[in-house]
Amino acid sequence: MNTKVVSRIVIAVIIYGIFAAAVMHFYKDTPVKMEWDEREGFNRQYIAKLKLDSANLDKIIMDIGSPDLTEAKKVKTGNYQVMFFRTQHKHSDGITTQDECTPLLFKDDILVGIGESAYLDYKQLKAIE
Repeated sequence: MNTKVVSRIVIAVIIYGIFAAAVMHFYKDTPVKMEWDEREGFNRQYIAKLKLDSANLDKIIMDIGSPDLTEAKKVKTGNYQVMFFRTQHKHSDGITTQDECTPLLFKDDILVGIGESAYLDYKQLKAIE
């Protein structure tokens, strides 16, 4: 093979590598830009990495975006908020429902529970009237 052809192939591979690295470094894929099925997978992976009593509400919203559903109440021991993030597709009706989401329970903006048991705990709290 001609050395000119080989050198051009090597240069093309190097340029492609630089371009791919630049795209991966500078292009930040956000949940807002994702398709619904990609976002569900992203949410599942993100939620799986969360740690109770250390995750902050504002940081979570900044990382994965606004929740699909939310509820809140004030009780004697603090302010509680449960946020539902879509993690599994069940109905092709264009509406996100609680059974398609994973609930995250926050007390005074700190994560204190994840999943159905957290939502059940939230529902048992008595709101201040």
